[in-house]
Amino acid sequence: MDKESKSHKQKPLIGITMGDINGIGPEVIIKALENSKITQHLTPIIYGSAKVLSFYRKQLNRDNFNFSPINDLSKPYHRKVNVLNCWEEVVEINPGQDNAIGGQYAFKALEAATNDLKEGKIAALVTAPINKLNIQNDDFKFAGHTEYLAEKAGSKESLMFMVADSMRVGVLTGHIPLKDVAAGVTKESIIKKLKMMSKSLKQDFGIQKPKIAVLGLNPHAGEDGLLGNEEIEIIRPAIEEFKSKGQIVMGPYPADGFFGSGEHHKFDAVLAMYHDQGLIPFKSLTFSTGVNFTAGLPFVRTSPDHGTAYAIAGKDQADEGSMRTAIFAALDIANSRLENTES
Repeated sequence: MDKESKSHKQKPLIGITMGDINGIGPEVIIKALENSKITQHLTPIIYGSAKVLSFYRKQLNRDNFNFSPINDLSKPYHRKVNVLNCWEEVVEINPGQDNAIGGQYAFKALEAATNDLKEGKIAALVTAPINKLNIQNDDFKFAGHTEYLAEKAGSKESLMFMVADSMRVGVLTGHIPLKDVAAGVTKESIIKKLKMMSKSLKQDFGIQKPKIAVLGLNPHAGEDGLLGNEEIEIIRPAIEEFKSKGQIVMGPYPADGFFGSGEHHKFDAVLAMYHDQGLIPFKSLTFSTGVNFTAGLPFVRTSPDHGTAYAIAGKDQADEGSMRTAIFAALDIANSRLENTES
């Protein structure tokens, strides 16, 4: 085997699903991958359709963006962007429209990529945005990517972990109605999520002694029971038990001023009690560079921290920063896990 072939063999395959073909997924993928230097570090495998990608290349006037269609992963092109065709038929593309076609073909790409991920054919998966409603079918009855991938991995639990250079935020309760959040705040669930977060910080981010902050559920973290008892009866005991095992964890902190005062900079990660409590400050501070990482799974999955953005789809207005960061985050986490396994 020559030196060039050896270097190619060592370069990881990173899968990227196209997402909803009527959203901004194809656009941010093209923009994130149009610099050919990215293939020096990884081999991109886009799961979707070369015909769809060609449509958006023309729509966006990105004639310099080149890719190579493939039908399987037996012989990927290591110096190029690869597109693995998950369907052959011509599909009607309507940028900006929320319709059943967008969901149907988003699932075809996701299903194919997930199968390859489970079989270890790709080192990591990056998922472009889907519409959580139009993708619903007999095989996808989930609140989002996170729940679907957790079931496919056979994992009862996973952690939605939003990560960026300046902050990392996980959520205790994910995609559930706000009225159900309080019931999901239990001592057992907090300890489980803290364990996942701590393990991920070690194996995925190389932080050997992670320092974690936990937010309260109620305004002002319950104000010593005046505004709610969850902090006293549930959250604080969970923190104390986890701390007794030699872990560095502090809280519960009032959520309203925690991020604005910069407290999050003192910690390696923050556990929020519910979706918006964690994601609103995270996206406000890191919108173009933040990444959604699913911790607690046996494989690596990341995604940009935005949605389908139908309003700007196909208009060359989408920012590819989060997609590019998600691709490199997937590469870094996959490499970190490999190094930790070997060591």
